[in-house]
Amino acid sequence: MEQPIQSPAAASAASEALASAIGARLRDLRRLPALAHEVAFEVEPDRLLEVCRTLRDDPELRFELLMDVCGVDYLQYGREEWLTTGATRTGFSRAREVNAPVDPDMPGRFAVVYQLLSITHNRRLRLRVICADTREPIVDSVVEVWPGANWFEREAFDLFGIMFRGHPDLRRILTDYGFIGHPFRKDFPLIGNVETRYDPEKKRVVYEPVSIVPRVLAPKVIRHDNRYEPALTAPELPR
Repeated sequence: MEQPIQSPAAASAASEALASAIGARLRDLRRLPALAHEVAFEVEPDRLLEVCRTLRDDPELRFELLMDVCGVDYLQYGREEWLTTGATRTGFSRAREVNAPVDPDMPGRFAVVYQLLSITHNRRLRLRVICADTREPIVDSVVEVWPGANWFEREAFDLFGIMFRGHPDLRRILTDYGFIGHPFRKDFPLIGNVETRYDPEKKRVVYEPVSIVPRVLAPKVIRHDNRYEPALTAPELPR
């Protein structure tokens, strides 16, 4: 049977009820900012497995399904933002850039985010853990709690370089076997480092320095034009 659509007030009340239930069972979790109908918490790395088991096994929570695991790189977070106050359906405003250099070893640069679903209670939850060590980001694997995390964690390792302690088969999943670096890191070059081609003389694929000329995409800026005001385009107005 199709579920009825909740009103914003009902969705907000349900989110607060879920947050209260989690806070009562798991102390010292920091609630993260989220939309009114969403619930998000941050957990310390050394408590990750304990918290995940409770979220899965507690009968009032029952987050049986892990929907997604993804890495996050906060290197440029808050430094390059779009200056706009409305939706971007019609265009983008110009970007604001902060020219101060960034520290690739900044604390809290890498994080792992988990999207959970309770089929029993029809609830969703977002969980975030910050990697304690930026140079060697590592957190515990949750494969033993949710086996479906296997390939998700491999993807985060491949693209962000985040390692998962206790993973049964932590290796790359999307890039080539000899790939160097992690392409979703904010300091990874947009054009990459190498390119491949088939060499008919050597009869094999060869790797060469990338030959693409770097370029920066300029967003399309659509500004307000008073010539198209409804009052000026109405057919009943005299020409």
